[in-house]
Formats: sequence, structure tokens, C-alpha cells
Amino acid sequence: MLLSLAIWVPVLAGLVVIATGGDRNAPLARTLALAGAIFGFLVTVPLYTGFNPNTAGMQFVENLSWIPQFNVFYTLGVDGISVLFILLNAFITVLVVIAGWTVIQQRVAQYMGAFLIMSGLLNGVFAALDGLLFYVFFEATLIPMFIIIGVWGGANRVYAALKFFLYTFFGSVLMLVALLYLYNKSGGSFAIMDWWKLPLPLHAQVLLFFGLLLAFAVKVPMWPVHTWLPDAHVEAPTGGSVVLAAIMLKLGAYGFVRFTLPILPDASRELAWLMIALSLIAVVYIGLVALVQTDMKKLIAYSSISHMGFVTLGFFIFNGYGIEGALVQMISHGFVSAAMFLCVGVMYDRMHTRNIADYGGVVNTMPKFASLMMLFAMANCGLPATSGFVGEFMVIMGAMKANFWLAFTAATTLVFGAAYTLWMYKRVIFGAVANDHVAALQDLHPRELLVLGALAVAVLAMGIYPLPFTEVMHASVSELLRHVAVPKI
Repeated sequence: MLLSLAIWVPVLAGLVVIATGGDRNAPLARTLALAGAIFGFLVTVPLYTGFNPNTAGMQFVENLSWIPQFNVFYTLGVDGISVLFILLNAFITVLVVIAGWTVIQQRVAQYMGAFLIMSGLLNGVFAALDGLLFYVFFEATLIPMFIIIGVWGGANRVYAALKFFLYTFFGSVLMLVALLYLYNKSGGSFAIMDWWKLPLPLHAQVLLFFGLLLAFAVKVPMWPVHTWLPDAHVEAPTGGSVVLAAIMLKLGAYGFVRFTLPILPDASRELAWLMIALSLIAVVYIGLVALVQTDMKKLIAYSSISHMGFVTLGFFIFNGYGIEGALVQMISHGFVSAAMFLCVGVMYDRMHTRNIADYGGVVNTMPKFASLMMLFAMANCGLPATSGFVGEFMVIMGAMKANFWLAFTAATTLVFGAAYTLWMYKRVIFGAVANDHVAALQDLHPRELLVLGALAVAVLAMGIYPLPFTEVMHASVSELLRHVAVPKI
């Protein structure tokens, strides 16, 4: 029941919020949205507290018949790889609702409702153990995000929303073809666990690999299909950017671990060189692209692509350090990128500009904000004792086991990461007060302080003591590696 609650509580709460109607009921919509988000988070907590980290099998499994004539089941379950993402998603949703409390003044109920519905659908993606159910949730998450960017976004919002939708939708069509092929091959089963055991010839595996790759690579996004992300981020409202960076990018990476690696192990090993090459291009080249950005959101969007390059690199070096490091990096990036976008949102709400050149000397008027942003900037660079360090360090350790030059190239990103993050921080925060607008800035309200403070605690806790995160996934990762090592041809 727990997983169904984690999915449907936010969805129903979202529908209730939308039902409050127009903006005259905005205070009610906000209160209901917050209650729905907190309740949605509370129902996910037992997933962690009741989780047995010593077993690699699926836990909290639910199985109901859905479309019997096609053998489609409503099957849910989580293992050590997916349980943390459900918790992360529920936690971020609460923060997004609080962050948009006063910022959103038009169509409040629809805004809050869209986020709650999306939170439930995202949980569905992480919990689905049926191929078709996964696909339905995977596609359904596009709709609320499309609406959020298209309605509450910036000046070019329609272009950004369409680009986001078309890119991700096009990729997913090929995934559907791959899923239908697996369905036929397995004798009419959509169960993902059946597909894991399915023997497939190498040529079929390679074709399926590219079919799935396109869907997941667009979502991550990997180089060269990354161009929708900076546009979507720049135009999306702050809450949209937060969920996009913290959760939605993880769907693609999660797809690799849930589908590509276990179902197509031989093709994954054969084509690992391609994935590693694309990851390293993302890590190094996109890091350099981030250096020349003038818009803060764009810079952080490129930084997200570079950090997700670490994730895909970790998956395809096929050792425990690499995969665990990549999963830790995904969760850490969820905290850090959410915090960075919220920091930009705080400044944007006050000054209505995201250009780095319009700021300077913010520390003089907003000292609390400057110190919190400093922490998040350091975590973005991968400073030890922050969550950003743990994942990147583990991936580099894994890369070192595989090949020295891999590790060396991946480690250069830490330098680029520090360069673009600190360069932005220096120009925005330090120096003399640049203009009258900056001189008039107010420091953080209690509500903003609560949101950023919660993320600061998460970033530090994960950086200083990562064991609660790593012990949950260890058994599942070991089992995955054992599974991938066995040929299926």
C-alpha cells in the first residue's frame, strides 16, 4: 500500500487543490497544497525506515491486474536504487510549494496542483515494475512540466515548452518500440523482472540499446541532445527549474540502471566506450560552455548537464564504486541544483533579472543569503564535507580502477566546476554595491530561510555522513553488477 499512497496521495491532493478554482481562493489553495505535499512526504518515510538494506530483492511489492488481455499489471516495488529517489522527490515537492508561496500570484491553484500531480507521477516512474506502467508514468510527467513552463515561464516560454516536449517525446517513441519488442520476445509479459532474465542475441541487444539510449539520453540530458535543457531552465519559473533539475533529469539516468544495464548487459559492455566518450564530452566541453554564460540560470543548467555526465560515466565503468558513486551523485545533485536554482530565484524575485552583470556586492545587503549561497556553490564544485564531493569522489575512484586517463579527464571537471561556479559567485556576491537596485535588496524572509536552510542541512549531512544513503543501495548495486557480468547471448 505504501507505494500506491506515495503515488496517489500527491495526485489526489493536486486535484483537490485545482478544484479550489480561481485566485480568490488562493490562500486556501496554498494551504491545501502544503498539507498535501507534507502528507505526501510523510507517507514515503516508512519506505526508508522499514527498508531492509541487506537484501537486493524488490520490497513493498504491490501487484494488481490492470489490462488482463495484454497481460499488463499494476506492479510496484522498490529496491535500494529507487527508494531514495522517491524520498528525494517528496522532500523537494514540499520545498517547491513553500518556495512558490508568495511568488506565484496568478493561477495559484493550478500551479500548486501541477507540482503535486507531477510529484505523484514521478514517484510512479521510480516504483513501476511493469514496462507499460513505467512508460505511462514516464510520459505523463511531461504534461504538468509542459504546462508549468508554458504558463508561468518567461518571455520565450512557449518555444521552450514545445522544445522540451518534442525532444523528450521523440526519444520516448523509440523506447516504446523497444518495450513492445521485449514484450513479444518474453512471450507476452510486461514484467521488468521477466525481461531481466530474457536471453537476447547481440544484434537485437544493440538495436534495443540505441532505442532506449535515445529516450534516456534526452532526459538526462547527454551531449549532443542536451540543447532543450538550458532553454527550459531559463524560461521555467523557479519551482519548475528546481523539479526539472532535482528530479526529472534523474529519470533518464534511472532508466539506464533499471532497463539498459540489466536487460542488455552484453550491448552495454560492448558500447560502454560510446557512453564513456559522450559522458566525458558532457563533463569537459559543457563545463567550458558554462564558463562563458551571462545568465545565472543558464550557467547552472549547463552545470547540471556536466554533473549528470558524471552519473552516466559511473554507470558504464561497471564497478561498485562507479555505480554507487553515480547514484549518490544523483541524489546530491538533487539537493545542490535545487538549492542553486532557489538562490537564483530569491534574487530574481527581488530584481527581476538573471544577468550576472546586473549584480555585484550582494553580500553587503544580503549577508545570510550570501553565506548560504556560498555553501551551495562549494557543494557544486565538489568541496569535501559537502554532498557534491561524495558522489564525484566515488565515481573518480571507480574510473581509476578502470583506467587512469578516464579518472584524470573526469577529475578535470572539478577544476572547471570550481571555475564557473566561483566566477559567478564572485561577480554576483562580492565587490562594492554595483547599483541602486542591489543597495535596496532585503535579506532572506523566514520562509526563504526555511527552504534554503533545509537544503543546507541535507547537503552537509550527506557530505559529512553519507552512510545512510550508501548502505541502502549497496546490496542492490552488488546484485546489479553480478547480473550484468553474466552474458545473455
